[in-house]
Amino acid sequence: LRPPTVIGQFHTLFFGSIRMFFLGVLGFAVYGNEALHFSCDPDKREVNLFCYNQFRPITPQVFWALQLVIVLVPGAFFHLYAACKSVKQEDILQKSSYTGFYIFSVFLRIVLEVVAFWLQIQLFGFRVNAIYMCDVGALEKKFNITRCMVPEHFEKTIFLIAMYTFTVITVILCVAEIFEISCRRLGFLNTQ
Repeated sequence: LRPPTVIGQFHTLFFGSIRMFFLGVLGFAVYGNEALHFSCDPDKREVNLFCYNQFRPITPQVFWALQLVIVLVPGAFFHLYAACKSVKQEDILQKSSYTGFYIFSVFLRIVLEVVAFWLQIQLFGFRVNAIYMCDVGALEKKFNITRCMVPEHFEKTIFLIAMYTFTVITVILCVAEIFEISCRRLGFLNTQ
């Protein structure tokens, strides 16, 4: 069962293919070796690990993978429901209960994307700086603050902006899909 609208089908292609490819291939290339090349002054393993964990409480790849999975859940529930009820493609836009459930799943996707967007801002910001100032006071070192070098900070900043852009595009597509369904139900667009 595919999404009942052209926008929904495009969203599935965009979300499923482009976003996952971008995260899987390019995300690994940009973030895959970050912990190994993260170095602090003094360049000791325990300081580097301590500061890296402070710098990245969750790695971006893990965060974005969780985001993709969580955002897929509402659509998966709708498709499971539709499969159990033997809902046909054309029934989704013609029967109010199916349309309502489908719109609710799309709206829930929007909410989850917005929450993920906000969390991404809280965790990563919009820019990755070349230097991270780490508080090593818990390690009982001579100095409480140490400087750490963040590898490939410019590439990471570009990748962050791309991931924000993907989230915004996904939200726009979801809103457009709800608008398209509403227009079809009100008779402004012909159902094919």
